[in-house]
Amino acid sequence: MTVKAVKMPCTSANVYTKVPDGGWGWTVAFAFFVVEALTYGIIKSFGVFFNDLMESFDETNSRISWIISICVFVQTFTAPLSTVLSNRFGHRLVVMAGGLLVSTGMVIASFARSVVDMYVTIGIVSGLGYCLSFLPTVTILSQYFDKRRSLVTAVASTGECFAVFSFAPAITALKEQIGWRYSMLSVGVLQLGITACGSLLRPIVIREQEEVKAQPPEEPTETKYMLENEQTCTSIESIDSGVDITTSPSNVPGKTKAEPKSEEPKQHGQNPTDNNSTPPEPKTKLLDFSVMRDYSFICYAFFGLFATLGFFAPSLYIIPLSRSLGIGKDHSAYILSAMAIAEVFGRIFAGWLLNKKPIRKIYIELICVILLSVALVAFPFASGFWGLMICSVYFGFMLGTVAGTHIPLLAEDDVVGIERMSSAAGVYVFIQSLAGLAGPPLAGVLVDTTKNYSSAFYSCAAGMVLGAMFLALVRPCKTGLCHQQQQQQQQVEESTAGPPPELPDDFIDMDIGKAENSGKGSDSVV
Repeated sequence: MTVKAVKMPCTSANVYTKVPDGGWGWTVAFAFFVVEALTYGIIKSFGVFFNDLMESFDETNSRISWIISICVFVQTFTAPLSTVLSNRFGHRLVVMAGGLLVSTGMVIASFARSVVDMYVTIGIVSGLGYCLSFLPTVTILSQYFDKRRSLVTAVASTGECFAVFSFAPAITALKEQIGWRYSMLSVGVLQLGITACGSLLRPIVIREQEEVKAQPPEEPTETKYMLENEQTCTSIESIDSGVDITTSPSNVPGKTKAEPKSEEPKQHGQNPTDNNSTPPEPKTKLLDFSVMRDYSFICYAFFGLFATLGFFAPSLYIIPLSRSLGIGKDHSAYILSAMAIAEVFGRIFAGWLLNKKPIRKIYIELICVILLSVALVAFPFASGFWGLMICSVYFGFMLGTVAGTHIPLLAEDDVVGIERMSSAAGVYVFIQSLAGLAGPPLAGVLVDTTKNYSSAFYSCAAGMVLGAMFLALVRPCKTGLCHQQQQQQQQVEESTAGPPPELPDDFIDMDIGKAENSGKGSDSVV
């Protein structure tokens, strides 16, 4: 079967007979690369404004850090809203609206007079725009690819890493020329590119090509009547009662469906071919909560909840940890840059490995999560610049293998499948928001209590280990518990349903018996 695209208006979907695995999907992949750079890339590069905001608003580091915490929380907490809007209005319009919100929030924030203004503009307005921009883009990208889905998604997600390389030094140099306010205004104008990328997200519909069955030619009327006469040779007629009993299929018990008269369709204004018309397609649910009844998705959601604890904290505490070990500012920045470079290679490697599929993709993800837990445990034992550099490169590489693949894996049959990925992604990211909001403050409390940055890495490692335990249960829940539940339902249906009705073997004897009884009745009447 060849891939066939049907030309439709710009506001309608393109219909394919199967997943194109390329074509316009490459344009969507480029759009996702840019969206990733202008969303998560800006969020990770926002630290260049921290010192300027602290001096301008005379606030502490913790109060300034709540700007990004609120932004990330709103971005993940409103994920179900993004799913509902995408299913209702389409991915294109939602992403374009999200780009406008992101740009508007950042531009207004450049005129803020207090940190509370930043909470509203960047935290709430831009945070909502980030959600409406990122999630629909990664969802529609997964629909354009099947065999290459893991590799394409992983490579396109590296836009976030490249943005950290380019945006951080560029914004720093720009601040020296025009100040932090106009620099933030320039970033907001640049983020209008999300709207342009959203216009490239052409919707897609996959419909299997229907095979037209050849209908046998209609028999001539004379031949039809000859066959009916041959079939009624064994008929027994009673002249008195006027009953004509035949062995035609219309008189077989259980198949006594009356043939419609030719006048009925004309009287009711119906077309006789209406019964053969295809039934209307069911309406798409705006948010399918049936995924919450899927045990494999529940386990995968808990994996995302606990694994998120280990995603952001190392990036926040690696520089304070290096400074506590006597490493200078410049060398500490090199450690963070090396982590970002290693993350790029980790994302690409994970996509290549998942595309090869040496084993099931869910098992590859489990191995990467376990190795990522080992990296988190290794940080407190590192000493000196090169010790932290090795741990950071190892952690960045393993973080790339997990961060770039955990959302696209929802499209795999081991979790929910591509049909329910849109709703599953909204619920999954919503659950992640709880850990995204509580993770950094929890690590901060541990650091303040123990006066040691190692406790933050231990807490992240504990969350990652719990996530690995739930990830290991995804496949067994899909194959074991689901099959047992289906077998129990089948047994209940078989017990409630009665035995099928048995048809008599000899229709002619039954018809003869009926004819004899009707003949006796007519004789008695006479």
